[in-house]
Amino acid sequence: MASTQQKTISRQRETLSEMLRQPLQTLATQCSKVLPDRDLLNPLLKAALQDLPFIKFMYVMNTDAVQISDNVSHEGFLPEHFGRDRSVRPYTKNLPADEAFFLSDAYISLRAKRPSITAIQAIHHAETHTLLGYIGVDADTRDLPLTRKLVDEPAIWRQIKGDPAIRASLFAQRREESLVDQHSDEVIAIMEELIVDHGIFHGKIHFSNSRATIWLVDDPYRYRILDFEAMTAPDIVLTYPRRDYPENAIIPADRIRPMLELFHELRMMDDVLYLRAGSINIFNGIVGLTFSCDGSHYLPYDEFIHKGIDFWLGKPSDAACVSNQD
Repeated sequence: MASTQQKTISRQRETLSEMLRQPLQTLATQCSKVLPDRDLLNPLLKAALQDLPFIKFMYVMNTDAVQISDNVSHEGFLPEHFGRDRSVRPYTKNLPADEAFFLSDAYISLRAKRPSITAIQAIHHAETHTLLGYIGVDADTRDLPLTRKLVDEPAIWRQIKGDPAIRASLFAQRREESLVDQHSDEVIAIMEELIVDHGIFHGKIHFSNSRATIWLVDDPYRYRILDFEAMTAPDIVLTYPRRDYPENAIIPADRIRPMLELFHELRMMDDVLYLRAGSINIFNGIVGLTFSCDGSHYLPYDEFIHKGIDFWLGKPSDAACVSNQD
């Protein structure tokens, strides 16, 4: 997982913990006075739940993580959960002994089969501080009142290993010349025209099977497939509206052709190790490369251009197939 994603998850977890910590501490004090009376615990849970609309279930467990209350929801009580052993669930298996409040990692719930999260609050005796049990609160992650700010794709070189079976048989295969290989000049010219002048913000050329997939700024939720005939027919541009190159694109318009030409060079650089597919996204500035060994690279466009073909020719098997990050 990328570090930016991890940081965002950490911030969201901190926000959720702040929302839950004080209400659950107050509830724990109330529960400590009536444990283990099920008939007195249930109303306390029901009252506390009114202030936590995003919580799906609330319940109390003993020190062995066996439930001693009903499941309490906003719709009412679920007595069938009384006596349920939760000791093997992911949120109780590694409870920290020295922390009164604990927020689990997200997990897949048993019944709904959805990403969920559970907060655990320890209940202690008011005078002796002896551990009496735990309060558990379950939430469906889609109900959490979090900011959920979109995570920006990190602008760093990322390499991902592919299928080990493909890599193991790498030297038993040879590149077969495709139709796109034979007509690279036409393909490069038309793809450049579509990206620079017709609103294509993401394009991917599949060299091995002579097709392309494209996404348009006018219709970003659907991709389109260009077969070989479309990729080499200049009048294909007549089927897409004329659009100025976006001002907020990270990749400059005059860099598109050199990148497409470098795709072709990578395709032809070796009969064994060669480019199978290459993609360009002008908004995040990322180039995607998938090689014959099934290894993939995602790197900033300027780094891709700066490295040039010499980097890959220097030691192609290491450059394309070996990963230090995954």
